[in-house]
Amino acid sequence: MTLAAPRTTWRATFLVALAACGFGSISVLMVVGQRNGLTLASAMSWRYLVATPVLLLIAGQGLRELDRRRGAMLLVVGGLGQVAISGISLYSLRWLDVATLGFLFYTFPAWVALLSVLRGLERVDARKFTALALALGGLLVIIGAPRAAALPAAGVACALGAAFIYAAYIPLLHWMRGPLSASAASTIVIAGAGIAYTIGALWRGEFHFDNSGAAWAVIGILALGSTVVTFITFLNGLAVLGPVRTAIISTIEPFYTAVLGAIVLDQHLGPGTAIGGVLIGTAVLLLQRQPTSP
Repeated sequence: MTLAAPRTTWRATFLVALAACGFGSISVLMVVGQRNGLTLASAMSWRYLVATPVLLLIAGQGLRELDRRRGAMLLVVGGLGQVAISGISLYSLRWLDVATLGFLFYTFPAWVALLSVLRGLERVDARKFTALALALGGLLVIIGAPRAAALPAAGVACALGAAFIYAAYIPLLHWMRGPLSASAASTIVIAGAGIAYTIGALWRGEFHFDNSGAAWAVIGILALGSTVVTFITFLNGLAVLGPVRTAIISTIEPFYTAVLGAIVLDQHLGPGTAIGGVLIGTAVLLLQRQPTSP
């Protein structure tokens, strides 16, 4: 019994880290997709539409435990939550650059911790607080603080709003899932997001079947790697670790994105990325330490 808990925690940490890498691949894949004719609306609608039947096959018997009320919550609230987070954060790019958006959005672990404390869901002890500080410090080094000049209020409001919605979304998704398997819950959430994005793509006239082979390859990776695998691993890890630790571990995402961008897009990778990665890695390892008292 004493060895099972640490092993389970390490496994959950790996799952959340894997999910963060999946989420962190999306922006790089979108750049590649846009170079091959995809728009944001068309890529996201096809991403979720392709992922939904795959998740249905994986979920299988698990969907039998789905009652009408829980299914409606996951479909509407879960699906629209996905659309809101991505839509509002991307909308802020009308005023902000990507680095500033990244810094503001990745304040979400602090919001998760604050909301969890206020609602009495989870206690943030000295170990978690130190890990949170290290993770946020690592993000600051990787992404860079916003410029000293005044930032447009509308852009800041959108970026911080998306971060706050995501912070509230993580524990809400955990609660809405209830006894469902991760694959069953993911199926309903992804279906809801797919419906919403497809309606938007059709309205904008951006839902196309005649995509290039490269564009379909991007859609396939988005659907299978950054959606099916990512959502299942994220929910399984969240169920073990809780919202605060999950949010802190998820801060490896911008480090992974920076490395992937350097490899795939030939973007510059400065020394700050390595330093930030070390700080975030230290935070993740700190979270694995078992409390000395029972």
